[in-house]
Formats: sequence, structure tokens, C-alpha cells
Amino acid sequence: MAVGRGAGEAGLLILGPSGSGKSSLALLLMAWGARLVADDNLFVERQGDGLVVRPHPATAGLIEARGVGILTAPPARPARLALAVELGRAETERLPQVHHIDLCDVALPLVLGPASPHLAAALLHLLRNARQA
Repeated sequence: MAVGRGAGEAGLLILGPSGSGKSSLALLLMAWGARLVADDNLFVERQGDGLVVRPHPATAGLIEARGVGILTAPPARPARLALAVELGRAETERLPQVHHIDLCDVALPLVLGPASPHLAAALLHLLRNARQA
């Protein structure tokens, strides 16, 4: 799943097993102004030294909300991935080292940890600003 802040702005790749909260996190980010790039069916490709994500045409503008159904959302344009979050792996450190995930020979910064009350806000802030430590 991927969300972005708008055309030309940073995108977030949301990873995790079924039931880990990917759609819930995406819906919260969308409520705060992010745009849905793609739900579960997406394409990631390398462009230059970065990564771009785009939806599969069959599912563009659709997101599954568990217990509610398939919802429509205005799809965002393809987004430049700036960050990934893995909801299936817990972060054990209070101030963790920077993690990365390698996709298409590009090291993408990675945040670990299941959804928490502040995760969406922290991810939006991280997409807009630098990390100090």
C-alpha cells in the first residue's frame, strides 16, 4: 500500500502482513490529507536513483476498509517513495538506528513497528522534515 501527499511530494510505502493495520494507517493518513496511490496491487520501479510507485489499473482509487467494504478514493499520481513502514516488525529501541529496505537496488529508509496512536502523525512529520537522530 502506498500513500503520498500530492503531486511531486514524498510517498510512503506501507508494508505488513494481513490484519497488521496497513489500511487503517492509510485511511488515517488520508483523513489528514494524504492521497491514496495504491492499495495492495501496486508497481514499484526505479527511476534514476529513486523509486516511483503507481497503482495497478484494476484497483486504482480503491481501498479495502475491513468491516466496512471497498471504498473509493481519488487516486494520487505516481509518487516518489521517500519512506517505508513495516507494521509486522516491532521496533525495540526508543531511539532506533535508521533502518533501510532494499528495493530495486535502492535503499529506502524504513520505520519498524506496529501501529501506535502517534505513528501516523510521526510518519507525516518525517515525510515533511528531516530526522535528527
